[in-house]
Amino acid sequence: MTGREIIQALHNGRHVFSSAIVGMSPQWPDLAKKTGIDFVFVDTEHIPLDRQTLSYLCQTYQALGLPPVVRLPCNDPFEACKVLDAGAGGVIGPYLETADQARALVGAVKLRPLKGRRLAEALRDRSTLEPELAEYLEKRNGDKILIANIESVPAIENLHDICSVQGLDAVLIGPHDLSCSLGIPEQYDHPRFDEAVRSIFRIAREHGVGAGIHYWLGMEQEITWAKAGGNLVMHSSDLASFSRTLKTEIEQLRKALAS
Repeated sequence: MTGREIIQALHNGRHVFSSAIVGMSPQWPDLAKKTGIDFVFVDTEHIPLDRQTLSYLCQTYQALGLPPVVRLPCNDPFEACKVLDAGAGGVIGPYLETADQARALVGAVKLRPLKGRRLAEALRDRSTLEPELAEYLEKRNGDKILIANIESVPAIENLHDICSVQGLDAVLIGPHDLSCSLGIPEQYDHPRFDEAVRSIFRIAREHGVGAGIHYWLGMEQEITWAKAGGNLVMHSSDLASFSRTLKTEIEQLRKALAS
């Protein structure tokens, strides 16, 4: 799907599929394209990628028609502009907790190249944009995806306000940080964690915003949550899938060839 099609699907509640891809082999982008995912999740929060390498990845995935959506190291609109200049098809804001943080990223992702007071006016009231300027901004930025990582109790408490921000396309649960914020670290089967996931999905969908969780610890649970309202299916990563599959196959070989 194109960026515009992905955005429309997220808002309409249709399923969109993605995975975190960190492999740097020149063959990796083509392999990722063949998996059937709709866009690539590229992480710069926890993965050490410099600007030149990131630009190489983004330009390559864009050339293959697979939008690269980049998670920032922090919720800074200047960082968002950097990755968009590198060729990113969208941005994920990490550990986002307030509507103001979401609004600042909207300014960078959806209203570039406006800056300063002109940007502040547009964020307060889109009707201040002249028709010709509004058309230009939509043509330039209308395919850029904006996702907010929801990873804490304060984020849940502010979620109605966050999801009311015009220009936000989806929320994505970061399960590890959320479980720690809830005081139940890595207890993803805990009833309070399940309740939090379902609550986030419900609130997001009430506002017509896509919702999902980045999960890699069991297909059955992932499917259950997707059926509970998670239309952004952020499945695992290349590293986790490689490790899990190779481990299983080596164990099978060892068992079959045991003397």
